[in-house]
Formats: sequence, C-alpha cells, structure tokens
Amino acid sequence: MKKVLHLDSNHPLMIEQLSAMGYQNIEDYTSTKEEIEQTIADYEGIIIRSRFKLDQPFLAKATNLKFIGRVGAGLENIDCDYAQQRNIALIAAPEGNRTAVGEHALGMLLSLLNKLNLVDQEVREGIWIREGNRGYEIEGKTVGIIGYGNMGNAFAKRLQGFDCKVIFYDIKPNLENQYATQVTLTELQAQADILSLHTPQTPETMHMINSNFINQFQKPFWFVNTARGKSVNTADLVAALQTGKIKGAALDVLEYEKSSFEHMFSDNSLPEPMQYLITAKNVLLSPHIAGWTIESKEKLAQIIIDKIKLL
Repeated sequence: MKKVLHLDSNHPLMIEQLSAMGYQNIEDYTSTKEEIEQTIADYEGIIIRSRFKLDQPFLAKATNLKFIGRVGAGLENIDCDYAQQRNIALIAAPEGNRTAVGEHALGMLLSLLNKLNLVDQEVREGIWIREGNRGYEIEGKTVGIIGYGNMGNAFAKRLQGFDCKVIFYDIKPNLENQYATQVTLTELQAQADILSLHTPQTPETMHMINSNFINQFQKPFWFVNTARGKSVNTADLVAALQTGKIKGAALDVLEYEKSSFEHMFSDNSLPEPMQYLITAKNVLLSPHIAGWTIESKEKLAQIIIDKIKLL
C-alpha cells in the first residue's frame, strides 16, 4: 500500500480523504529528523507544515517520494530545486489562507491606526485618555502593497470601501486588477502612507526592508508585515520607529522566529531590537497567526488533498 508520512498535525479531513484514496497514513509528530531519515524511503508522500527543512540530504534518502504537501503558502522549508530534479511534485496552498491573511492584515492596520491595543490596556488599568489617543483614518491615504499574489490581492480586496488609494509593486508584470494599481517601486515609495508586505521568503527578499529601503520613502509611513519575518532587518526597523520615519508597525512575523515558526522565546534571550518592539507603544505584535483561522485550517487541508488527486 502507498504510504504517506504526516510530520505535523493538520485537519482530520486529510487523513480521512487520503485513506479513501488508498493511502496508508503514518503520523509521526515527535521523531527527530535523523530518526525519520531511517525510514523515509518507505513513503510516496510527505505532508508537512514547517517542522523542519526538507533539504537535499534528507530528500536524497526519500527514494520513493512522489509528492510533498506543504500545508501553507510558501515552500521555503523545502529544497525545491533538488525536489524538482527528482520529479517530486511540490504542493502548497496559498489559496487556503489568503482570506485569513487579508483580514488579519486589515485588522492589524485598523488597530495600529486607532491605537486599539494601547487604549484597551490603558482602560483596563483605569487610564482614560481621549485627546492623546486620537487615531487616523484609512480614507484618503495611499496604501502600498509589495507582493501581489494571493495574499496581496486578498488584502487589497478588503480595502475596497475605505476610500483609499491602493497601489502595489511586484516583480511580475501585468498583475493589476480592480483592487489595486501596479506601479514601480520608486512610485510606491513616493506615494505610500501605509506599507503592507506580502512577499515570499527568497534570497531576494531577505532583509529587503532595511535602512536604505526605508529611507527611500518620501513620507513617514505605517508598516504592516504578515509575510515573513526575515524580510525585515529588525534593527533598522527599530531605528526608523525611533526617528519617526515609520509611524508604527504591525508585525505578525518576526526575524527572530525559529525556522519551524512554532517557537521564539525558547532560549530565554531576546535581541535588543526585539526588546524595543515588545515595549513600544506604536508596535502591534501577533505570533505568526495571520493565516491561522479555524476556516483556513480546513481550507488548507482540502486544497492540498484536491491537488494530490490531480497528480
């Protein structure tokens, strides 16, 4: 019988539907990577979120592997070039959590502009400040999006009705639609009052948001990141927050996350920029949950299954 190895827990429908398709499902959520390597040749499929990297040495031992299902949007924890050389099908599901990411990004932006995280805490502590906590409206502002795939589109779609201008930059041409206007990066940096990042993690996007990049914006701006933490040089972000070049930041992802995205504080030592972020009043943080809704868990799983059926 064909065997599929599940390295992370997911929605139960995956097990149920793969079984109905004739696969034997093996769930191993605790063994080390080295232990799994000993038996990986037994499997035709792997289902993973972000538990560890499927690199070339690991995949080389997976001699019968036909597909890898990554229950998420990106494939950066897989050696894609080597997998493709081996004719291993790579399956991701960015369609599955785009709604969740779009809504979370909008929610973070509204909270940031209206200081909701700050004022909620103040009221709970008996502090009642109105004049000092005036917020800002999205209406009339220019929202710049970098990366206009599933996530960037979903965010732009949810900005309709706010009477704001929505522009985007992407390395791919001809992506403009009814939700946003495609512009050059220089044009985006000239116009944006708000910047939202929706790029995958690639060598080109590592530390893309740095001092040089930030200083090319003509206006101070608010920054939202629901993409990948390592796309931001956090020390440079903090410096921009301190000077006011960045008015505030909403960060669902952080440079200091572990590669599995599951932990960050396990070593009990926080880098200095992170110490600043957790105390800054104009910074909103969440633990990499933008795409992590009840609905997206099911949608991600179903999309992976539907794509396996097409193999």
